[in-house]
Amino acid sequence: MQTATEPLIELDGVTKVFYTDEIETHALSGIHLSIQKGEYISIAGPSGCGKTTLLSILGLLDSPTDGVYSLNGRPVSGLTASERARIRNREIGFIFQAFNLIGDLTVYENVELPLTYRGMPSAERKQRVEAALERVGMAHRIRHYPSQLSGGQQQPVAVARAIAGDPLILLADEPTGNLDSKNGEAVMELLRELHQGGATICMVTHDPRYARHADRTIHLFDGQVVRDEAAGAVVEELEEAGFEIGVDGEKRVPHGG
Repeated sequence: MQTATEPLIELDGVTKVFYTDEIETHALSGIHLSIQKGEYISIAGPSGCGKTTLLSILGLLDSPTDGVYSLNGRPVSGLTASERARIRNREIGFIFQAFNLIGDLTVYENVELPLTYRGMPSAERKQRVEAALERVGMAHRIRHYPSQLSGGQQQPVAVARAIAGDPLILLADEPTGNLDSKNGEAVMELLRELHQGGATICMVTHDPRYARHADRTIHLFDGQVVRDEAAGAVVEELEEAGFEIGVDGEKRVPHGG
């Protein structure tokens, strides 16, 4: 679904350094990356390689130490704090590994909260929340609290909260990390459907089974992009590891049982 227009996301020499006392930690080193509107990107690599730092910068939760990040053709360094907050609320949807649902709010209220911050009329909020929960199959849990849900039920609610505002970009940080394989595949199917509907998705994952859902996989190591490969290369790696991949991209059976 990549277009020939200007990239939606463009990073040019982005570096991130964390300073603690006299220690410098270089989380990202000279990242160059372009993502078109409608692309589905997975970001892979070992723990500590900079995946979450990169996602935080893309989501305007953090800023580069050096380099240029342009969003929709505009360098984000020129944005005020209020403009950054408005973009996060209106144009970026976040899906976290830890769900980040508010315990004393119902499922409905959790999904509604970001829309309330927009000042959206009550009737429109209600329509969007119910539509989002219906889409993820959680409309029947609308009055429940997070503590009354399993992890496999909380994550779809987190997805509903992210998509209710119809964001331009979905950022998912290990969205299946706290789920078993069945619920993990269900969440990946939701992301696949959102992508088919036109969403731009950037997903951090350490699992090549889930990376194969993306159009491209960006491999990070020690804060640098070491590989940028199309989805077919990920499937080849899985097959070499002993899995048979069907024509629809689904994992069939490991060789030898």
